[in-house]
Amino acid sequence: MSLKWTDTLDLAIALQDAHPDVDPKHVNFVDLRNWIMALPEFDDDPARCGERILEAVQLAWMEEED
Repeated sequence: MSLKWTDTLDLAIALQDAHPDVDPKHVNFVDLRNWIMALPEFDDDPARCGERILEAVQLAWMEEED
């Protein structure tokens, strides 16, 4: 399964698995973008990422934490 920028919930779950000790509320967008691109399942064009996508992933990750 390959993940794209639009797979916000799946990206959030993968990030939660990859970084279990991180509070998503305190992750900056630069780190978030780098962590997403480092996921083995991630396969999308880095140029397609924007602030709105990162915000959606971060919000989904926070919801998964609750």
